Amino acid sequence: MEDKVKFLKKPELKDPYLIAAWPGIGNIGIMAVNYLKNRLEAEEFAEIKSWPYFFPKSITIKNGILHNMDFPSNKFYYKKAEQDLILFLGEMQAKEEEEIYDIANHVLDVGIALGCKRVYTAGAAVAPIHHTLKPKVWAVPNNEKLINEVKGGENIILMSNMGERGGQGSISGLNGVLLGAAKRKGLDGICLLGEIPIYIAQFSIPYPMLYPNASKSILEALTPRLKVEIDLSRLNSFIARTETEIENLYRSLPQQIQEELDKLKYETYVKPTALEPITDEEKENIIKEVEEFFKKGGKIND
Repeated sequence: MEDKVKFLKKPELKDPYLIAAWPGIGNIGIMAVNYLKNRLEAEEFAEIKSWPYFFPKSITIKNGILHNMDFPSNKFYYKKAEQDLILFLGEMQAKEEEEIYDIANHVLDVGIALGCKRVYTAGAAVAPIHHTLKPKVWAVPNNEKLINEVKGGENIILMSNMGERGGQGSISGLNGVLLGAAKRKGLDGICLLGEIPIYIAQFSIPYPMLYPNASKSILEALTPRLKVEIDLSRLNSFIARTETEIENLYRSLPQQIQEELDKLKYETYVKPTALEPITDEEKENIIKEVEEFFKKGGKIND
């Protein structure tokens, strides 16, 4: 392992939980875990060597000579507390299948070497909801004994229990691979996905739009399980700024699109309402119309 992982130190931890995140839609997961790391003042202790898996982000040349190559970071942090924690933050997701599996196994092997028995991952769930609603957290445990624990969480729903999914679901990228690899290694694992409205996810193309509302929902679901309390005031300030930006973008959409999207305020699995809920067919039509709008570069048919 040490040929691929550089250790600054090896902390002595008692049954630590491992929490891992990478960039993704809305950067929901990585914002949540990075905020947790900063508020807990977690200390860096190791890093996966990036050069076998990533191209450099930049190359520095001095006096005509290559001086340095800057690779995406993949760092581990720890915090000793009532529940000891290991936090992993990857600056970029690997592209190739073999590289994805390698990184997932390196992350888990570091955790196992320090006594880890449980893993959490965090990411985004693109959902047919409205941005004025509180994002829920979709949970995916990697074994049956965790289902009741997940069901007992406030604002948490099992992904497979959502009506239109028929007991099925899928997770893409390292969030899913890490969860599966953890199961193979005998570790409990739960993936927490914060909801992001489908049209906010579309706003993120080609440039990422951050969605800290969902990061907050993940933290509210996660921190009680980690037995920690953190101050969310800085995150709340960031949320207020992004909400203004999102509302401005929303109001820039054609009235026809806004009227269709407003129906998502009454999505049944998100928020019960006395008004008539929209049907699955209506949801599909709304999603198709929004996707078509963005494909056309922000133009609608007359």
